[in-house]
Amino acid sequence: MSKQGLIGAVEAGGTKFVLALATQDGEILARTRMPTQTPVETWPAMQAFFEQAAAEHGPIAAFGVASFGPIDIDPASAAYGTFTTTPKPGWSGARFHDVLAGFDAPIKVDTDVNGAAIGEWMAGAGQGCRTVAYTTIGTGIGTGVVRDGRSLMGISHFESGHIMPPRDAARDPFAGICPYHGDCLEGLACGPAIERRWGTSLDKLGPTETGIVADYIAHLASTLVLLHMPDRLIFGGGVMKAPGLVEMVRKATAAKLNGYVQHPRLDEGLEGYIVTPGLGDDAGITGAIELGRQALAAR
Repeated sequence: MSKQGLIGAVEAGGTKFVLALATQDGEILARTRMPTQTPVETWPAMQAFFEQAAAEHGPIAAFGVASFGPIDIDPASAAYGTFTTTPKPGWSGARFHDVLAGFDAPIKVDTDVNGAAIGEWMAGAGQGCRTVAYTTIGTGIGTGVVRDGRSLMGISHFESGHIMPPRDAARDPFAGICPYHGDCLEGLACGPAIERRWGTSLDKLGPTETGIVADYIAHLASTLVLLHMPDRLIFGGGVMKAPGLVEMVRKATAAKLNGYVQHPRLDEGLEGYIVTPGLGDDAGITGAIELGRQALAAR
């Protein structure tokens, strides 16, 4: 049966795309996932999914896209929705509008981590908050900051993964893997950096290695507190699933803040302030649906 005002949602990650067709109240009518290949392969597959879903359920009224980057997310830019300096082969210069414009529906594009932040703010661990900072620690590191359901940005999206934390070379001689900065947060604490340094994932390592990574993440956490004063910090991604890591991050963050920020939100031990995601793997697609709602409302 055809429904009105349907939302096409795209969660575009570095390894997979999740596509969904949803009603405006969030009910998912059709959903699929596919590997992230090149645009030459991915665009036709994405178009085919939405064409088939629309034929079955009704026309698509708007699209919300939460994507890996770097990508232009400034609606006033002529390159809005275009991948910029991404190291992913074949994606620089590709634009979501190239494939979605044929549906004659408004499109709102944001980053994948902003989409996850919006999803968690709406229906996950960020419920009841005005400002939420969501950070993913996985293949890369990125943070989305959301206030009242809208992501924040400046001339471009935030790049927290490339903040340069202090590194004690005696404790951690690893020089980092970032091709731009070496030992930035992403270069030191993302999943591939951990694998390169120790030969395995963090969940298979001990408290010494976990403590090193926790200190880097805590540097980011304390920086986010001081710069954005969010109601809550949410940390997700594969690395954060390592046993004991979130507890170490809380302890190290509290030590770095050293009592300077006093507010009821920052509870004793930060157990209610630094949390893991409530939506799990559904945060990104939930946020993408909300981006579609925002595109429809702005039309």
